[in-house]
Amino acid sequence: MKPESSVRRIGLARALSKLGYCSRSHAAELIHAGHVSLNGKVRRDAETPVRLEQDRIAVDDRLIRPSEQIYLMVNKPHGMVTTASDEKNRETVYSLLGKANESLAWVAPVGRLDKASEGLLLLTNDSEWGARIAAPETHLDKTYHVQIGTVMNDATAQVLVRGVQAKDGEVLRAKRVRALRSGPKNCWLEIVLDEGKNRHIRRMFKELGVQVLRLVRISIGPLELGDLKKGEVRPLADAEKQLIDRKGLRRRILLCTCLLFASPRLS
Repeated sequence: MKPESSVRRIGLARALSKLGYCSRSHAAELIHAGHVSLNGKVRRDAETPVRLEQDRIAVDDRLIRPSEQIYLMVNKPHGMVTTASDEKNRETVYSLLGKANESLAWVAPVGRLDKASEGLLLLTNDSEWGARIAAPETHLDKTYHVQIGTVMNDATAQVLVRGVQAKDGEVLRAKRVRALRSGPKNCWLEIVLDEGKNRHIRRMFKELGVQVLRLVRISIGPLELGDLKKGEVRPLADAEKQLIDRKGLRRRILLCTCLLFASPRLS
């Protein structure tokens, strides 16, 4: 057994999330409402320290044990929102899990796609993994196929790569842009991002006065949508999970190395 001083402690709400029971925000609500006990005593503070490997957490007197870790790939259709519930009663991606007859513990989206966007979305109950994959500092490439209401030219592509300043002052950039096919009044582009800001692509084109007609995410890092049909859900294969983990780890190590050598050295 580890010495008491070396045991890692985390907040109670985060502990429930790590156990795969629910999201951290929902856990905080349950705790404040008095539904959660720690070692037999009701706690109402979401930040109550927990020794995850030793302490007993219960919700309404039901002991919570670690859930099997779940990693899913979804081909999100247009018109669905990525929240678990919606105040406007719009259809959510969670309805796809029911259609797939999945018997699942709580899962959450890794990043988001807005209602009008389509394509690759990841869901997991492994909250730390999801946060790591979605973190901007991981810099995993995300590739989109985007149809716009004009014909692309080289000058516009260069502007997108250099960066477009939004009205709030934020600079939005694409890592790479290339034309896929063009018609007389619109075209399809492949756009690669290595950072994930809110409605990144739509805001870039809005600043340029260009209408986005369709936006489909086709890959996240090495994970590709492939032939997964619209509305379908499937688990990640072990090899896919390992591949994206290695890719994300390499990018983080590279970033840390660059920051280390860029920092001023003490004499």
